[in-house]
Amino acid sequence: MRIPAKSPQAKEATLLVEGLQAYFVSKLNSLALAYGEGKSCETVIWSRDGGKHGGGVRYETRDSVVFDRGSVNVSQVHYDDTEHKKLGSATAISTIIHPRNPHAPSMHMHISWTQMKEGSGYWRVMADLNPSIISEADLDKKIFSTTLQKVTGILYEEGAAQGDRYFNIPALGRHRGVSHYYLEGYNSGNFETDKNFALEIAESVIDTYISILSAKLTAHSTFTEEDKEEQLAYHTLYLFQVLTLDRGTTSGLLVHDQNDVGIMGSIPSHVNRDILASWVEKMSAPQDILLKSLLKVLPDQVPTPVEEKTKKALANAVRKHYKKYPEALSMQASGESVPSTVENHV
Repeated sequence: MRIPAKSPQAKEATLLVEGLQAYFVSKLNSLALAYGEGKSCETVIWSRDGGKHGGGVRYETRDSVVFDRGSVNVSQVHYDDTEHKKLGSATAISTIIHPRNPHAPSMHMHISWTQMKEGSGYWRVMADLNPSIISEADLDKKIFSTTLQKVTGILYEEGAAQGDRYFNIPALGRHRGVSHYYLEGYNSGNFETDKNFALEIAESVIDTYISILSAKLTAHSTFTEEDKEEQLAYHTLYLFQVLTLDRGTTSGLLVHDQNDVGIMGSIPSHVNRDILASWVEKMSAPQDILLKSLLKVLPDQVPTPVEEKTKKALANAVRKHYKKYPEALSMQASGESVPSTVENHV
């Protein structure tokens, strides 16, 4: 049994993210019926400290015709009974979808409400579109970015700029994805207004992504080995960014080890370890050591599978690295500032 957070705002945030989860999962299941084998997403439950401090439910994609890998995770962790913690609760929906078809882009979205015990709180909103074949991405980028611009209004420029900074990969001189939005620490002073704002953004992102995905799957019923190679290279870039730069992922792994597989749910099913190894020389110390540690736990084959056992080993490698080199945390992605007290369940 998972015990929920006590604050009224946390309870409302839970209703919000659970509703978004059900909405998105229903859309993904419909895609599986239309383009795949009709296999629905499967439920996975996890608990924090046996449910005493919350936990979560994630839906993992199971239709391998449509999806390479995907998860829609809702979680709430709280410290209502822990006096020394300043953080009261963190309630979030985090999702990443990697389609099997290389012509269809991946998408990541994160919406969360974080509340301190003294009552203050804020929203975090992230959304980014990640195509494997960049040469085909112009129209999808325009559609996705236009949606974000319409729904966020005067906050678009701030979020887009922060997103571009956060998903930048300095060592490779490029970004992860083509359209990025990241609004951190948002609180207008009216919880209900902000909650509705977060809801509108999330629903718009989901609807737009499903539309893009459906169009791609309709237009590209087949793909070549060259297309798959390009996707494999991009999936390698995705793993690289998540495990060496993403503050949210690192924060979640350092706080506890009870949801490693869920936090690592953003990793595609296969990468190319040879490409990954070629980037070691581009890394500054001690991040070159981190990348070497990741390579040690990845299977010695190409394509390189990333199954559950490997996910746990990768999570442990990240955790061990930052405990040994805490100063390296300052080398991770920078949007503006990402509070270290926040638990981010990716």
